[in-house]
Parts: sequence; C-alpha cells; structure tokens
Amino acid sequence: MAFTFDHIHLRSPDIEATAAFYERVFGVELKRSPQRIDFNLGGQPIFVSPITEPTTGDAPTAPYRGLEHIGLAVTGIDAVVADLKAKGVTFTMEPNTIRPGVRIAFLRGPENISIELLERSAA
Repeated sequence: MAFTFDHIHLRSPDIEATAAFYERVFGVELKRSPQRIDFNLGGQPIFVSPITEPTTGDAPTAPYRGLEHIGLAVTGIDAVVADLKAKGVTFTMEPNTIRPGVRIAFLRGPENISIELLERSAA
C-alpha cells in the first residue's frame, strides 16, 4: 500500500469569513464552488465547508487530543510574526527557541484553529 497526502478539511459556520482570513493573512488564492471554498496553503490543499448539522460541536481549545494544529515552515520568524501582527493576527505563543536551531510561534485562526510557525536553522 502507498499513501500520499491529499487535503485538510475545515468546517466553519461562516466559510466566507474563514477563507477570507487565510486569504488576508497568508495570501492564498480562493477557489469557490457551490459546496465549499478551496485554497492551497504551503503546498497543501485545504477545503472549507459549511456546518450544516445542528449537533456539530464547538471548536476545541489547544492543547487537546487529535489533530492539534497546522504547522507552517517559515524563514525569518520574527519578521513574519511582525507582518502578521500588522494584519491583526492574534498570537497565542510569541516566537521562542524550543531547542537549538528551532524557533516556533503559534497564532489563532478562525474557529480556534491553532497554527504553528516553525523556523529551522543550521545552528
């Protein structure tokens, strides 16, 4: 058996607002269809669909079990964070070094999605 990555699927009560966040913050190009909005983030397809079931639970607050966050590799994390803050992004963890050569920061996306920015250096 061989497996390859296909997509990440997000659910939102307001797919336009959710997609607009990724467009504004990360500069993605949105592709709309009658069922959902698609975009590519860091080489990965992401689909945003509306919540149609009244029993859909609330978004969890990190940390939690299961898929906990989306990780994006960046270069120059401090400048990236400054740029995103200028766009109004809320950070839940400021840039910090977790071990030599690895710096991370976390921001909050729509529906409480946790997004990690990760910079790896040769140090």
